[in-house]
Amino acid sequence: MGGGGDTGTAAFYNAALTRREALMGKSGPAALVKNFRVFCIALFACIGGVLYGYNQGMFSGVLAMPAFQEHMGDYDPLDPQADQSKKGWLTAILELGAWVGTLLSGFIAEVLSRKYGVLVACVVFIVGVVIQAVSVTAGANAILAGRFITGMGVGSLAMIVPIYNSEVAPPEVRGALVALQQLAICFGIMISFWIDYGTNYIGGTTLETQSNAAWLVPICLQLAPAIILFVGMIFMPFSPRWLVHHGREDEARKVLSSLRGLSANHELVELEFLEIKAQSLFEKRSIAEMFPHLREPTAWNTFKLQWVAIAKLFQTRAMFKRVIVATVVMFFQQWTGINAVLYYAPTIFKQLGLDDNVTSLLATGVVGVVMFLATIPAVLWVDRVGRKPVLVIGAIGMATCHIIIAIIVAKNIDQWSTQPAAGWAAVCMVWLFVVHFGYSWGPCAWIIVAEIWPLSTRPYGVALGASSNWMNNFIVGQVTPDMLKSITYGTYLLFGLLTYMGAAFIYFVVPETKRLTLEEMDVIFGSEGTAQADFERMEEINSEIGLTQILRDNTGASGSHVGAGPLPEKRQVSEKGEHGEDI
Repeated sequence: MGGGGDTGTAAFYNAALTRREALMGKSGPAALVKNFRVFCIALFACIGGVLYGYNQGMFSGVLAMPAFQEHMGDYDPLDPQADQSKKGWLTAILELGAWVGTLLSGFIAEVLSRKYGVLVACVVFIVGVVIQAVSVTAGANAILAGRFITGMGVGSLAMIVPIYNSEVAPPEVRGALVALQQLAICFGIMISFWIDYGTNYIGGTTLETQSNAAWLVPICLQLAPAIILFVGMIFMPFSPRWLVHHGREDEARKVLSSLRGLSANHELVELEFLEIKAQSLFEKRSIAEMFPHLREPTAWNTFKLQWVAIAKLFQTRAMFKRVIVATVVMFFQQWTGINAVLYYAPTIFKQLGLDDNVTSLLATGVVGVVMFLATIPAVLWVDRVGRKPVLVIGAIGMATCHIIIAIIVAKNIDQWSTQPAAGWAAVCMVWLFVVHFGYSWGPCAWIIVAEIWPLSTRPYGVALGASSNWMNNFIVGQVTPDMLKSITYGTYLLFGLLTYMGAAFIYFVVPETKRLTLEEMDVIFGSEGTAQADFERMEEINSEIGLTQILRDNTGASGSHVGAGPLPEKRQVSEKGEHGEDI
């Protein structure tokens, strides 16, 4: 995101970057080695991403197990011709809980801290899993209640963990550590499919022989990483950014010193501390200007701030354009049908002719592997290739796969037994569909949502995009079983046509955000001056706390160039994946 912008903002950013590289070195694998302690902390926190991915993938296999279908009665009927609405609720209620958890997570993370927010989310998650575990005696309603509560924990973890990782990481490795969350989610999905494949054999694979342990074990296995994450987070440091924002500056310096392995008075620690302090003051003064009645940092004001700030995004034409981009991109991300595949993969594969439950679970396991592998190129090259071409190509690829599947199903729906090659061709198209999603709409949709907002409204804009994602996630999970039963191949036609529309929306409506400064974003969306006002406020803060003077002394840059403050733009943009866990 380095190109464009005025010479003042570019000079300030380059001065900060040059000085940091001189002290610590450039980004890349070597930077991860130098920041090994931070890397380990971020890797541990990403257990939250593994939990989310595991929970998302695990239930698709459980739904296909005969013992679970018998246990759930009407909610997961053995008869595939029965009413599928309750089965949809059984799956989608987790997304409804995650939507609630997402809306509350910003408040929890700000009032209690990111660290304690993760602990609270772990407790909620564990309670939900325990309720599901006792459903053997408590009945189907316990599964529904447990999944809703588990969803609240999942939604909170998916929001708070990337924020925590981005705030403990130094700038030179922040992007890599935030992207780690994406891979953690895909890893969780991958292992969940194979665990389901293994536990499906407990007692046998038929209704008469299969034990309840076949579905209880994958559900209860979630407890182990959740407990490990809870216990480990007790010993993790607080976010330095949160400490500064809440007036605990001495503690923040000590944490930064420990994280970087440097003395508290080292120049690199001082530079990063002042950058964090500048960002904190910027946020406080922006709130004081836009919402003077909420300037006092009380818990109640923090709770109200998220809602009034989101409402303000709808009040100007320029901001409403950004709202449209964020919410519609997330709409199309979910209506590609990715979660229909993740939630109901075994059911889909059975519909494509893989009658044997073991074979369908095996095919589902391949989905997890190819998604994990396909995500890696996006992390490595999306900043070079750009967002629009990746999203458009990915959408066209996914939509084409859907159309081909629809044609195959339409021609062979009543003759799979005599046309096994057609069934496997459709299965391969599902795998190819997942590949296209993995490198494109999985990570890139979240990048777009994070990059289009001005500094002063970015947290609330991202939260709005996340809420759109979870709500559409819930709707897709709810309606997919009914669509697969009632319109069969029409399900793939619908997803395909919507995904083609998503490609058109990206091509004609969404601007390319690669390497654009915030001023250029303002021009694109018709809100010229918003970023400039932000930078002027930051320039004043940088001078006030001495950050400008430090950079001028060390680089010899002219005061006029070093004074403008774009650094928060660059640092915030580097956190573009901080809410990208949801797929």
